Amino acid sequence: MQLIKNENINIELWDKLLNQRVYSSPFQTSQYLDFFNSLDNFSASVFAIEEDNEYKALLVMTIQKETGVKSYFSRRGIIYGGPLVIDNGELYLIKLLKEVEQLHKKKLIYIETRNYFDYSMFKSSFNKAGYVYSPWLNFHLDTSQEMAVIKKSMSSSRLRQVKKAIKNGAEWREAESVEEVLTFYTILKDLYEEKIKKPLFSQELFVEFYKQKIGKYFLVYFQGKVIGGIMCPIMQEKAVYEFYVCGLDSEYKNQYPSIMATWAAIEYANQNEIPLFDFMGAGNPNEAYGVREFKSRFGGEEVEHGRFINILNPSLYKIGILGLKLLSKIR
Repeated sequence: MQLIKNENINIELWDKLLNQRVYSSPFQTSQYLDFFNSLDNFSASVFAIEEDNEYKALLVMTIQKETGVKSYFSRRGIIYGGPLVIDNGELYLIKLLKEVEQLHKKKLIYIETRNYFDYSMFKSSFNKAGYVYSPWLNFHLDTSQEMAVIKKSMSSSRLRQVKKAIKNGAEWREAESVEEVLTFYTILKDLYEEKIKKPLFSQELFVEFYKQKIGKYFLVYFQGKVIGGIMCPIMQEKAVYEFYVCGLDSEYKNQYPSIMATWAAIEYANQNEIPLFDFMGAGNPNEAYGVREFKSRFGGEEVEHGRFINILNPSLYKIGILGLKLLSKIR
């Protein structure tokens, strides 16, 4: 049993583990590793545990931090989707997580897995590796069903809003240029600055996502103008993921751009025989979260796959949390 990393990774063995598909997501592919490493303010690494010429567990971790003085208090490792691991692979997962911690314990404040799958059978393995579970909700919508069934699962008000938006001239299609992506980004950035009040990745990430064709933007149009959209990583034959969604909802109340953006991704998944739409998070169940109510009305199943976090520097972690709360209040 040995750790293999980065340039020593065997792509064929990686793909073999990935194709088991239980825990596979776009974020644990070589394409996303290359994508994150192409960005100025990102870096990413891949680690695997090999035994008998097979990979038993593997993860891609992105290293993220804010710019300027905030970078020192925001150094974190994010494992989107969670690690790939074989069935009954508890010992391999523990080994993998501990090895990654050893390599980063002086460089990062914390490491966090954002689970898109049920890792409950591996909860004790995460605990033994120093990770603590925190509840986090999500919604999964079965898009393999007939469209009539999908519509029936939606709330009556949500379905009525979709129908009204279409009647009032809203339509969606895939982004066709960098300029359209930048329009989407401007809408999203304004939303984060004015309402969400949390850091947002630079426009470089959004442009490269489009240029490298590792996912799709579904944009909402009204009279030829982009009024909203959704950014979606996609794993063919498995799932479409909602990474970011936004809309000029106040300006175009009768076109419901944010609702139409989410609907666009759902409709695309259904039309292209992709069996799942993953809303990528609905917040802590113990805290009020308006976005949860918004997502719930599309008729998906509420799931709690949670997150695992390993705090490597408790003091800096507390400072970073306090700083983020303060920033949200003064913006």
